[in-house]
This record gives sequence, C-alpha cells and structure tokens, in this order.
Amino acid sequence: MEVSRLRALRGPNIWSRLTAIEAIVSCADPQCDLENVPGFYTRMRARFPDMRALKPAGHEAPVSLAHALEACALGLQAVAGCPVAFGRTTPTVEPGVYQVVVQYTEEAVGRLAFELAQELCKAALDDTPFDLQAAVGRLRELDEDMRLGPSTGAIVQAGLAREVPYRRLTEGSMVQFGWGSRQRRIQAAETDMTSAIAESIAQDKDLTKLLLEAAGVPVPVGRVVRTEDEAWAAACEVGVPVVIKPRDGNQGKGVAVNLETREQLATAFAVASDISRDVIVERYIPGHDFRVLIVGGQMIAAARRDPPSVIGDGRRTVRELVAEVNLDPLRGDGHATSLTKIRLDELAVATLGKQNLTPESVPTAGLRVVLRNNANLSTGGTATDVTDEVHPELAARAVAAAQMVGLDICGVDVVCETVAQSMEDQRGGIVEVNAAPGLRMHLNPSYGKPRQVGEAMIGTLFGPGENGRIPVVAVAGTNGKTTTVRLTAHLLGASGKRVGMTNSDGVYVEGRCIDTGDCSGPRSARNILGHPDVDAAVFETARGGILREGLAFDRCDVAIVTNIGMGDHLGLNYISTVEDLAVVKRVIVQNVAPTGTAVLNAADPMVAPMAASCPGSVIFFSDDRHHPVLTTHRAQGKRVVFVEDGHLVAAEGGFAHRIALNAITLTRGGTIAFQVQNAMAATAAAWALGLDWQVIEAGLASFVNDAQSAPGRFNVFDYHGATLIADYGHNPDAIQALVSAVEAMPARKRVVVISGAGDRRDEDIRQQTAILGDSFDDLILYEDQCQRGREDGEVLALLREGLKDARRARHVEEIRGEFLATDTALKRLQPGDLCLVLIDQVEEALAHIAKRIAEPR
Repeated sequence: MEVSRLRALRGPNIWSRLTAIEAIVSCADPQCDLENVPGFYTRMRARFPDMRALKPAGHEAPVSLAHALEACALGLQAVAGCPVAFGRTTPTVEPGVYQVVVQYTEEAVGRLAFELAQELCKAALDDTPFDLQAAVGRLRELDEDMRLGPSTGAIVQAGLAREVPYRRLTEGSMVQFGWGSRQRRIQAAETDMTSAIAESIAQDKDLTKLLLEAAGVPVPVGRVVRTEDEAWAAACEVGVPVVIKPRDGNQGKGVAVNLETREQLATAFAVASDISRDVIVERYIPGHDFRVLIVGGQMIAAARRDPPSVIGDGRRTVRELVAEVNLDPLRGDGHATSLTKIRLDELAVATLGKQNLTPESVPTAGLRVVLRNNANLSTGGTATDVTDEVHPELAARAVAAAQMVGLDICGVDVVCETVAQSMEDQRGGIVEVNAAPGLRMHLNPSYGKPRQVGEAMIGTLFGPGENGRIPVVAVAGTNGKTTTVRLTAHLLGASGKRVGMTNSDGVYVEGRCIDTGDCSGPRSARNILGHPDVDAAVFETARGGILREGLAFDRCDVAIVTNIGMGDHLGLNYISTVEDLAVVKRVIVQNVAPTGTAVLNAADPMVAPMAASCPGSVIFFSDDRHHPVLTTHRAQGKRVVFVEDGHLVAAEGGFAHRIALNAITLTRGGTIAFQVQNAMAATAAAWALGLDWQVIEAGLASFVNDAQSAPGRFNVFDYHGATLIADYGHNPDAIQALVSAVEAMPARKRVVVISGAGDRRDEDIRQQTAILGDSFDDLILYEDQCQRGREDGEVLALLREGLKDARRARHVEEIRGEFLATDTALKRLQPGDLCLVLIDQVEEALAHIAKRIAEPR
C-alpha cells in the first residue's frame, strides 16, 4: 500500500461539509480484495479490537486495504476521544487506486491518525506487533494540546449555536468570530474590547486595591513589600493571620493564606518573590473563596472554590492519596480539562506542615487533609456553583469592581462566609480582580448546576439577531466566472458596500488590489473574510481550490454557476467527465444558506439539476425565454432572469423588471451573447441580495469591460483603424463563445492568435483550432516556455491537427513566443480588420498590447 497524497479539506468539500483528511491510496493486486489476504481480519482485530466492521451490511464490492486504512484512521481517533464518524473510500478510474476520506476535528490529530493507521495496517499485513495503547496515547495527548480549552471551546460552541462563523487564528485560543467588518475577536475570555490598560491594572493587585477602595468596595488592609523583614513588619501592622501574594501574578500562583508565624511567612514570601519583585501582605479574611463572573456589566455566574484536599483512609500516605485523585480523567496538567492535577510543591508541603503532616504521612481514616490554603482550580481545587444564592448587594459590588478596573469580562474573587449576604454584613472583601478569567468552574463545576457562560460572552460580542456574517457570493463555472465576479462586486459597491473580491487576477478590497496572481482559492477568500474593511464578499471559486482544500466559508448567501458546457481541465485530479466536474462545481450550491439563493444557468444540462441540491431558493437565468426549465420555474411563481425584445427581464409571479441591453455597457448593445449571460447572472445575484433596482441599473450601465476593470475578458481596442480584442479564453466553450461574439462584429479580414494550455486534454487543444479554423482567415499559432509538462512543439502539433478540416483558414503560421506572435499579427492588420488575441500572461500581454497601440504605425 502506498499513500501518494495527503490533503486537509478544511471546509465544505465534494465529500461532505465536515473537515477531513483526503488521501490517494494505491493498493497492490491482492490488497484490492482482503479476502485474498489470508488471516488479515484476524490479525487486524487482534491489534485493534475496537475497529468497526470493514464490510458493513449491504456492501457488495470487495473490501480493500484502503477501506481498512479508512476504518483504522477513523477508529483510532474515536478511541482517543475525538468526535469523528464520517469516512469514505472510493475507487478511482485507475485500477487499485482509491480516494480515502476520513473526518478530523483537529488537523494535526487527523494527520497523525492517518500515519498511525498506515502502521497498523502494515502490522496486520506483516504480522508484526503494534502498540495500540501508545498510539492512542499519542493521539489523545496531541488532541489535548491542539484542541481549544474549555473556556474558548464553550464560547465557540455558543457562537455556533447562534450560527456565528468562526476561524481559529492561532494554535492557541485566539479566535475570530464573524467576517469582514462584522468580525469580533477573542483570546480565551478576553475580547477585542478588553482594554490593555484595564488588564494591566488587574495584574497590579496593589493598584487594583487602591481603585476599589476609592469606589467604596470592601478590600483587605495591606501593603507592598520587597523583603522578608518588610513582610513580617507589614504582617505585624495589619495583624496575623495574613495573606502573601505576588503583586503581579495570576491563576493563584504564589498565593498563601492564613499565615500566622514568621516561619510560615518566610516560606510563602520566598515563593511569591520568585514570581514578582513586589509582594503584597494583607490581612487574612476568614471565610470561603468565591469567584463571581461579570460579563458586560452583569453578574453571570458565581462559584465557591475549595482548596485541593484528600481524605485519609488509614493505610496510604498523602502522596499516594494525591496520586489516586490525579488519576481522575477529568484532571489534567493544564487548562484543557475540567479539573487540574494536585501538585505536591513547596506550598503544599508547607500547608501540610501546618497540619503536622508530610507527604509521607498516613492520615487517619476520614481525616480531610488540605493541600493548599488558596482555592484556585489551577492548583487542583474544586468548585461548587452558587449563582442562585448571590445577594444583590454582593453582586453589585462585584460589578462595580469590574467597572472600576475597566474590564468587560472579569472574574472577581470574593472572600466571605456566604454569598447570601452583602460583604459589609459579614466583613467580607474583594481580594482580586482578574482579566481573562477561567470559565471551567462555571462550565463544569464539581458540584451544582453548569452555567452557560459562553452564551453570555457571545451576547457581548453580537447583539440580538446578529451573527457576524456579511453577504457572501460564490461564483463557479467553466467560463465567465471572473467577469461575473467583477460585475457582481461592482453592483454591490454601487449599493454603498465596501466589497472584497477574489478572482483569477488577484484579491481586491474596494477596488484596490492587495494580492496578485490566481487568487481563486480558499486561502485568498479567507483573507477577505478576515479583512475588517469588507462589508460584502464576492469569490471566484475555482475547482482546484475546492478539490485541494474545500471552501473557505461554511455557507454563502448566493451561489452562481455560470455553465459547465464541455468542461475544462478534465483528466486532472480524477475529474474525468463533465459529470465529475459538475459534482465539484455543485459544492457551492450545496452550501447555500437556507435563506440564500442559487443562481443557475437553466440552459446548461449539467447546471440546472443542481437546483435540487440547494438548501435555499433558486433563480434560473437563460437567454432563451422559452427554455422549459426556465418557463416551468416561472410558472411556479419563482424568480427567473431572461432576455426578451432587447431587454434583460427579471420576473417573479406577476412582477417583471426590464432593463434595456443597450444600457448594459458590458454587452455592447446585446451583441456579445456570453456577456449577456454574465450580466444576467450578476443581476440575479444582486436581486437575490435585495439591491434596489435603480442601483442595479446604474451599476450595469457604469461597469466598463476594459483592461483595467476586467483584464483579459473581451477587452476591445482600436488599433489604427483595426479592431483588436484580447481575451483569456482557454477552452472549447470559451472559444465558441468568442467566435459567436466576433461574428456579430463586421470585419474585412479576421485574424486570431492562439496557443494551448499544456495541462488540457489533447482533444481539447485540437478542438479550439477546429472551431477557429471555420471562422478566421489567418491563424497564428504560438508556443511559449511554459508548456505545463508538454514537450516542445507538442502543443503546436495538436493545434495544427485541429485545423486539418478547417473551412475558412487561408494562412497558418507558427511562432515561438506569445509577444512575438502578437506583434506578427499586428503588423498584418489593416483598417477594417479584426484581430482576436488569446492571451496567456494576462497582465504582461495587455501591457505589451497597450505599448504597441501607443506606438506610431
């Protein structure tokens, strides 16, 4: 078995809406049917007893080693605790070669699972050992490292419940919610509205106390010290027992409470001073440790935190009891689990000493042994929810503390006997105010009711009914994609929105190019969705990006499929037929929002059936108003766009809006048929998005299809009395559309300059010149340096073969080099001639043509 390619599909894809690893797997002949591999099932089951059945009920085709690889990669993740279930193995057109798809929740974990699955399959084949426990342990450990922690994960889940899209910006807890200008960002329990100054204040415990005192909030008496002697002096001033804590600390690190002797103070001071040069000594407030969570100026949850402890059994030492408690799967080393493991460090030993115990002591049965005096969950403590018990005055004091520091999300630490009374009535106080508070104690308290604090966090980021989304239009098809994208973006811009656009020419924000090259894939789309100045996005969604990585978005508001026709790039990536290609292009339609719209070409037999896959509504368009698909859709009272009597017509039920084709600059008075189709598609998209018809008409009139606004898309120039057209057409459908457009334009003689992309099929390259040879007088064939895997002269030979039955071509010439071929054609042009140049290097070719036009003849 050989795995030749591994891809991470990070968005909706041809297989499902789930993230998945896709691999190309080649199996040797016996491995294509595991019935031919004696003992394989027995050996596999011995190594992985929990693996699901390789041959489910109803599966009649032979089960291959590729199927076993899928089952192992999926099963190993499931045993490691990852919530995955989707997998698929599909044979390709090549014998013994399969596409294997396995869902993942964390990409790194999915890749490791695939790697381990290969090792497991090889072990079963070769009858060699496989350490299942070690493999699952590696996966589980990696998953714990990679997945979002409980706090961030709860916020993300709350966002998903409100259909807010999210994107993880780092491997840590930095997350973007929403898109474009409506996006918000968090890092754990901090938001983009959390002030850096407020966070600095919260980290400075002494300054926090001063501010809270000024607001009349109860705080313990104390001061800052720098030496052990100063610490003891301060303790004598405020009166023992005291609390020692670093001035700049978090998560309870270095905090020691209820210290009564100088020896206890010395030990605690040494730990605190390692964390911060300044140490706070303050009066100890007896009572319980409570955490009150404030979100957006409201108390959301409260919990009592109890210090870590163990219960003696009269047989085991404290160290052994701690080790047993730490075996709880809910306890981990960091913050990825509900509870943290108890540490037997210096402070724990000192706390044991106050109870006349050591880690090696054997406590009597039933004795509660406290391992720490402070009760932070990060030190192994537990939490009990007390939200419903909090006195209104105590809650108001906690809110005032958060507001005084300036934190939008705040964890207020209160020490008192009970939260059922005000702090003043029981001489309680606020001992700390925390930025980025941990949410674990509220999400999964050790005792009591879990609180949905994630919803409260999302509620501060987005108002009622808001989900952070901007309008997203995705455009796919064989031809016309780029022009449709540009025109749709232009119409949205005319409505006042700041538009982000990606296409095969670059990435644009408000018409400004911020990246160049073919940017029709998901990476460029994600860049637009992350741009804060984008109110609406229009994406050219090429097949390559869908196959390589899936979509950049979970759903779109409008999906446009311009056409499939005879297809393009067939034979690559196991997409061999137009039916295969339609499956790829259909992905954007399948991921239309339920409130969204698919805009589909009614006249294309591969596109029209996609309507059945759309979760939202459908607008059909066609230049044939009598097409059965369109007329049936219209008869059902649904939206259609068509051409009638020189007008573009948008109709729904009894409504009809007409726009004269003469007013749509792009179509040259309706004479360019493929531009009429592009205009219909873009108009339908704008209609679906609710744009005003006056805005749509103005946008259609003002969009100029020149080399600046739509480079390489039927750019028309005057060349000393001759008509020169530059276009990026590169497949038979595009060539046929160009020929139809050119034939509507008068010309004394017609000249065409053409090459062929080396990554197309032989028949596609031949067909291009077969079409052109019937409509042009002179053909200049060129071949450039980049032949995409073809030998020198191979493309030219195929182009010549396509001309063997040409009915019109009188002169055929072969040139090496794109620009030389263009110059050769231009030299022959006379006033009244027409020359079509099928350019390859769009930007460079247009610059070359502009230079030649500017030169005197």
